[in-house]
This record gives sequence, structure tokens and C-alpha cells, in this order.
Amino acid sequence: MHTAHSPEALAYQSGFGNEFSSEALPGALPVGQNSPQKHTHGLYTELLSGTAFTVPRSEARRTWLYRIKPSATHPRYERLSRQILGLESGPITPNRLRWNAFDLPTQPTDFIDGLIGLASTAAADQAEGVSVYVYCANASMDRAFFNADGEWLIVPQSGRLRIVTELGLLDIEPQEIAVLPRGLKFSIQLLDATARGYVCENHGCALRLPELGPIGSNGLANARDFLAPVAQFEDRDGPVVLVQKFLGELWATQLDHSPFDVVAWHGNNVPYKYDLRRFNTIGSVSFDHPDPSIFTVLTSPGTVPGQANVDFVIFPPRWMVAEKTFRPPWFHRNLMNEFMGLIDGTYDAKAEGFAPGGASLHNCMSAHGPDNTTAEKAIADNLKPHKIDNTMAFMFETGKVLRPSRHALDCPQLQTDYDACWSGMAKHFDSGTPQ
Repeated sequence: MHTAHSPEALAYQSGFGNEFSSEALPGALPVGQNSPQKHTHGLYTELLSGTAFTVPRSEARRTWLYRIKPSATHPRYERLSRQILGLESGPITPNRLRWNAFDLPTQPTDFIDGLIGLASTAAADQAEGVSVYVYCANASMDRAFFNADGEWLIVPQSGRLRIVTELGLLDIEPQEIAVLPRGLKFSIQLLDATARGYVCENHGCALRLPELGPIGSNGLANARDFLAPVAQFEDRDGPVVLVQKFLGELWATQLDHSPFDVVAWHGNNVPYKYDLRRFNTIGSVSFDHPDPSIFTVLTSPGTVPGQANVDFVIFPPRWMVAEKTFRPPWFHRNLMNEFMGLIDGTYDAKAEGFAPGGASLHNCMSAHGPDNTTAEKAIADNLKPHKIDNTMAFMFETGKVLRPSRHALDCPQLQTDYDACWSGMAKHFDSGTPQ
């Protein structure tokens, strides 16, 4: 397995949804067909399919792999005694919830053991919905992993990660993200002493770029800024533990070879990374605060048109220039369900209590908005153009209610006084003649 060290600059391929191809040895990619009778380098052909065979061509996600040994060469999986913390659903609650940052471990803990389930829309056996986790780790993985339940969107908050995948290497740091397709084998190495962040497990349609509509052809996340790996393989025999997540549970088997032995590949079902700092924000230049949909980086369509299975939305540095406008997000009660996290800095709608590494959950029709301090400041502000800087917040927004886990409701990080940030709101009502 790869060991963590100071990362050298990795090579990538750019674009979103491309039909990529890559080979680590000349001639490893077959020409003109996917599955030759005899491969030039004695490799096995394997298909990693992320969609049904009969979906429209524009929706199809699949990648052809050319590997030293096929994935089928493994013994039985056995259920692990140590499972992911926080998978049991808690009691139903309509309340607004907020958590402080979760503690970094004191005992050796890799990425998988450091997962904590906070909320989910449905059981892991559903073909739609999402589950949300945080991770806290202080050790690199000495095993491999894949997730049969959905694709992973990884959002680091602190600590750099090297993600070793079947298709090559990805390095990500805070303010970058990575997306790993369902079923892809990978191992996460820490490039710093500790790492903390968030994971959105998407059980539904694969994430894609949102439509731009009246915005036109430019803005938001540009396709060319998404980076996929290049082929890199391990030719190594010896025992390797392979863990899979299946219907929410962890199961493991032991391989006699490296699972990262893919010498060449081609297709569009690939892992990728994106730098959130390259997002081109769109905002109001006249009046009124726009809907947060203009900050959508990626989306997974839901069954109801226009209502996403999950949107990944960010709130990055941006200029505020709207005139005669309450500039923070207005008070609102939404159909959609919002899980928020803070990567860096402060969030412009919450003056206190929402720190990097923390999280909040506002479910369907939950009344929320800027806290008392922020609201009073926004009402009294001298509205000169100013830049909201040194910040990066995000939101996983879904059309289905996110039910918090029992652990999330019982853990010490839960802020029991969250509602107090709206207490004592000033009454500015004046029944006299408008000025």
C-alpha cells in the first residue's frame, strides 16, 4: 500500500464527464475493442458499471479496466465487528440542530474507522437519497475500501488527503473536494498528522454539473477545472484487507494481491477532484439577496423535476453590492432539507456558534435564518460594496428529510442551546405613516 509523504505534483486529466483514457504502460489499452481475446500485456478486462445497461447514452457511466488480476479473485466476505458509528436512526425530531466540531482521535484511527454518521434520508438499501457523515482521522489506511451503497463526495475541513484509487491518485486539501464513484476501490492516506471533514454519500443518480439556464454558458463551476487521475498501478503480491460497505454494514475479505493493479483504463465512470476556489460566483448587482441555487457546484437529480436528490452548494468569498437590501439570507422556511458545514472562516448568516468543522441541520419547513446579532447588524449597515472574504461554507441540500442518527442526538457536540441565537429578536414594528 502507498505510504503518506509530502506529495509531489500529480498528473491529471481535465474535464467533467469526459470519455477519458489512460495507460501506465505503452500498448496496455486495446485498440478498436474493449475485450480482446489475448491482451498485449497479459491483463484481464473488467467493466466497472455505474448505471444500468439500457439508460440513455447521455446518462451512461462505465469504465473499462485492464488489470493484473480480476476483482473476482477473493474469498468470502465476513462482517466486521467494528461498524460505522452513528448508523442507528434517532427519534423523530422537527427541531433545528447544530453541532460543534467533532474531536480528533487520540488512538490510531484511519478514515473508515473515523466515520461518524450524522443523518440520512433513508436506509442504505434505497436507490435514492443521501447519508451524511463527518470523519476524524489520524492514521493512513493500510487496507482498501469500496462502497456499494453510493458515490462519496468528500469535503476536507482540515488536513490533506491522498486518495489511492484503482484509476490513479488524487490529492485534495481543504477547499478542494473529491467524488468517488460507487464501487470504486480506494485507500485514503493522510498527508498531515490529522484530518477532519465531511462526506455526503449519494445513493441516487450520479452527481453532475447543474444546468445554467439564463446564466448562459459561463459561470459557477467550469467543466475544465474538474480533474481525473491518470493510470498508476501496483504489481505486488501479499495479503491486503479489502473492506466494503454493503447496505450500511462493513464487510471484509483478504486479497492475495494489490487491488490497485489497473495498468490502463478508459471510460467516464471515474473519480475526480475540484478546487472550490475556482468557482465563479454569480450574485445580485442591483437589489435583493438571490436564491442559494446560484451557488450549486454539483447536483444529483431527483424524481420530481427541479427538486434534487441532493445539491452540493457552497458559499465562497464574494462581493456584496445590492442596494437597499437585507444582505444576509432572509428568514425562510423551505421545502428542501439543509445540512450545512463550515470549512474555513465564518458564515455570513451566523455571527457566533458556527465554527469550522461544525454542522447544522434544518429540515423541511424549519424556520431559520440569520441569528439575532447578524440580523441587527444587517438592518443598520451602511450598504457600501464590500467583499465577504476568508470564508468557505457549504450545504448538502436534499428533497428528502434528513433524519439525525441516535449518536448525533446524544453526542456532546450537539448544541442544546442553538435556538437561543434567535431569542430576544427586537420588535421594530411601527404602525405610523411609512417614511
